[in-house]
Amino acid sequence: MEENKNVHEITIKIEGKEWETAKEQAFKKAIKKVKIDGFRPGKAPKEVFLKKYGEENLWLDAADSLLQDAYTKMLETNGDLIIVAQPQATLKSISADYVEFLFTLIGRPEVKLGEYKNLGIVKEDITITEEEIEHALEHTRERYAESITKEGKVAEGDTAIIDFEGLKDGIPFEGGKSENYSLEIGSGTFIPGFEEQIIGMEKGEEKEINLTFPSDYHAEDLKGQPVVFKVKVNEIKETKLPEFDKDFFEDLGMEGIDSKEKLEQQIKEDMQAHKEHHAEEHFIDSVLAKAIENMQVEIPNAMVEEELDRIVRQYGEHLKMQGITLEQFYQFTNSDEKALREQMHEEAIKRISSRLLLEEIVKIEKLEVTEADAEQEAAKLAEKYSMKKDEFLKEFGGIDMVKYDLEMRKALEFLKDNN
Repeated sequence: MEENKNVHEITIKIEGKEWETAKEQAFKKAIKKVKIDGFRPGKAPKEVFLKKYGEENLWLDAADSLLQDAYTKMLETNGDLIIVAQPQATLKSISADYVEFLFTLIGRPEVKLGEYKNLGIVKEDITITEEEIEHALEHTRERYAESITKEGKVAEGDTAIIDFEGLKDGIPFEGGKSENYSLEIGSGTFIPGFEEQIIGMEKGEEKEINLTFPSDYHAEDLKGQPVVFKVKVNEIKETKLPEFDKDFFEDLGMEGIDSKEKLEQQIKEDMQAHKEHHAEEHFIDSVLAKAIENMQVEIPNAMVEEELDRIVRQYGEHLKMQGITLEQFYQFTNSDEKALREQMHEEAIKRISSRLLLEEIVKIEKLEVTEADAEQEAAKLAEKYSMKKDEFLKEFGGIDMVKYDLEMRKALEFLKDNN
């Protein structure tokens, strides 16, 4: 990735009255903090202060107070330059007569589109099989299944309520004991061989189960070791699936669904919508990927780093909604921000490339979004989120962001319509 092509260095010089005023303000702040013999705090004349400390001691504070003004002037005098990363400011030179700031800007890289129309990418056909419907139907029944006490022997799929204690060389080992533990037979919860030997046991029956821990077991002292589990079955439960009757459909609570046939039809419609959405997303991703592959662009490193900042911030917000902080995530995964940024690097490149592609398509295909379009969209979105329009725009980033979002969507629709 080439950086130099997109780097612009701009010097802003501030002098004359503006510089003198800034130095005067710096003096008024400084005099309150120093102690000069013979004068009360903050009351020493400027000449005395300058003789003791020198005017150059005011320059850096004066320069700091002017940085925002210099930044504004830089933007005003370079309005045609599209900046894609936060500008970096440094103090270039400073003296009694002036201050100069050097702003380093990363401009939008040049984009050369290749083929982006008629790429030969076909959206996948959607089919819903009877097997899929039947599987979803059974899954729905399972959500409303009852666990009832069973007489007889433990069988595959039953839940056995057991007491157990594990012993190695006749001595109980840590973590090997529990009472009234609910074990679903066939779940693979315990080490291989345990659940299989529970099958056939009856309520109240006690049994010793001989097993060997796997060689890759997490506890070092139990790896590959023979052990004995003393097991007692306290209760046996089996899962009873509901019938497709009135009670089931009342529990289901789906409006208009009161028969198996109607439920199957609803399941089919839901599957159709889900698969169509997935196919649409896959189609768009494939078109974007191919168009990006045909595109020539050199993405500046600063642009990638800023996108990674955004991704990490979004990821942190996503974790926060789950009650986890980024710091906790790093602890749980034995990683750090550097590792996360490396993991997200490819996604950052993909996002930037997609934006650059769509922006260029908007320009070349003259996909116009008017102010009226943007205002109407802002009003619609504000209503959707139950916000006042002004509040929504403040949160969203202003009307220009709404307009940009509409342009991106128009470019996506253009790609879909032309592929």
